[in-house]
Amino acid sequence: MSVRLDYRSKPGFLGFMAQMWRPKRRFDAGAGLPDIVATWRGQRYSPRELADFFTLSGLPAGADLSILHPHTASFPMLMAMLSHPAFPLPIWRVLQVRNRMTQHEAIAPDAALDLTVRTGELRVLDKGIEMDLCVSAEANGRVAFEAVNTFYSRGRFGAAQAEAPPNPVPDGGPVAEWQMPAHGRLGYSRLSGDFNPLHLHDGYARRQGFARAFAHPQRAIGQCLAHLGAARHAAMRLETWIKGPVFYGAKLALRAETRPGSGVFALHVDGDERPAIVGRYEVFDKDST
Repeated sequence: MSVRLDYRSKPGFLGFMAQMWRPKRRFDAGAGLPDIVATWRGQRYSPRELADFFTLSGLPAGADLSILHPHTASFPMLMAMLSHPAFPLPIWRVLQVRNRMTQHEAIAPDAALDLTVRTGELRVLDKGIEMDLCVSAEANGRVAFEAVNTFYSRGRFGAAQAEAPPNPVPDGGPVAEWQMPAHGRLGYSRLSGDFNPLHLHDGYARRQGFARAFAHPQRAIGQCLAHLGAARHAAMRLETWIKGPVFYGAKLALRAETRPGSGVFALHVDGDERPAIVGRYEVFDKDST
């Protein structure tokens, strides 16, 4: 099966809702993911959206944008793809678990991005499957950003063929403490296209077994980079592991091990020794990408 999705504006929540309830085909993990490609030409945040992005993620405004900007801007397309009838599993059965991002050059705040999202690899694990969605963003005819976003679904899908890569562990103490703001829930949903009620409503989150609603991972990762002084570089790599929820209003502690041009960090929530988010970044010259 081959599916092409062409967007002239941001994919909308109502479209996701209309698609996600349509019946799925029988899923054969051995066949891999279907060939689905989505494009959106000329993505550009409005001044208000840019202001919300900076405020909610804690990232500083400046002459160029963070690596998390194209990651967040492209996320509505990932939501559209995950909710499409051709995607083999229902969107409510998949979790975002890992992101591998590369920014090749600086992106100006007023840049118009040509975004492409396509299905990638599928890996059968012992207790589930991992599925990759691959993103590229072009600015002025050059690829400025690429990412592989990995989603996980629990279950039995056949004999295990791979293992999930382990996350790094920072050998360092706390470098920052703060409280996750409780506001901006709907604002970040509008930016990312992710209107999962787990990010919006405490009551719904409690009914699902969580203490309360929790932040979008991109928002929490942005705050980590801001505290590390690694929020904005013309060229860098960033890999993140999403291990658990970052609750609104929670007390956060960031541990990190940093060197010139690189670092490993872990975000801990309400004193939990198990990190909710782990990340690794590297800054490099454009010619080395």
